Amino acid sequence: MNHDVLEDVLSVTGVRGVLGSRIDAGSDWAWHACEVSSAAFHAVTHGSIWFAVGGGEPFELRAGDMILLPHGTEHVLGSDAHAVAHTSSMAEDAGAGVYRIGSGETRAHILCAHYEYDTPPFTSLPDVVVLHGADELEDTLRIIGRELTTPRPATSLILNSLVDVLLVQLLRAWLPTQPSWLGALRDPVVGAAVAKLHADPAREWTTATLAREAAVSRATLTRRFTSTLGESPGAYLTRWRMDLAARRLTDSDDSLEQVAAAVGYTSVYAFSRAFSRARAVPPGRYRAAARA
Repeated sequence: MNHDVLEDVLSVTGVRGVLGSRIDAGSDWAWHACEVSSAAFHAVTHGSIWFAVGGGEPFELRAGDMILLPHGTEHVLGSDAHAVAHTSSMAEDAGAGVYRIGSGETRAHILCAHYEYDTPPFTSLPDVVVLHGADELEDTLRIIGRELTTPRPATSLILNSLVDVLLVQLLRAWLPTQPSWLGALRDPVVGAAVAKLHADPAREWTTATLAREAAVSRATLTRRFTSTLGESPGAYLTRWRMDLAARRLTDSDDSLEQVAAAVGYTSVYAFSRAFSRARAVPPGRYRAAARA
């Protein structure tokens, strides 16, 4: 079985979703969302709305379309292109996580969520990820809509779990078609090399040993890796090791010696230097802050 890099990244970086609300939208409305530190998500489950980000051109989203803003970028939702560009409306709390906005009868339903994380997992994704009508997400959206409409015991737990599922389904559907970080793993050389690094991050890797594992020359590996992911194999490995170390420092009581060894460092001093460069704080202080 091939090593699942997407599963690695989402689990190690601690991504977790929280369903914010459902918006029932009428006519003549716009809703402005400020920039936030978490990733934002919207799914249109009925009707259509308009969307714009950072003063850009608005575009239409129809039922079944989804938007992920990996970096929490400022954006606007609205009933039409003019509303997005010129107006702002207040939403009324209708209870049970449902908000009413606009005038007249309901013309659109929108699910809103956000994703928090311990380590940013989306650094190479664009400001806006748009997915149009992916069939594999329909069932999940339908269950979320039903839970919102008719809350029952443990509805919040179910909804937050389904929001996590929704993110995985969205990324699985969108990434293979894009020249982005995980989409780049379609490259057989880069994909094989990254899978090897994820499967055994503590190994004493060199470009030569990784190239042998990927069955290519060192020059070919370096060229393909850098052109596809924007960094060398060594830089990628160091960054991944620091992500793993950060998770272990947060979740375990392992000593610094154990954490260092788990991510391929025989010296605590060398590990601490690398971690401090990556996180701008020594590992001991990082652990204390995370637990506080």
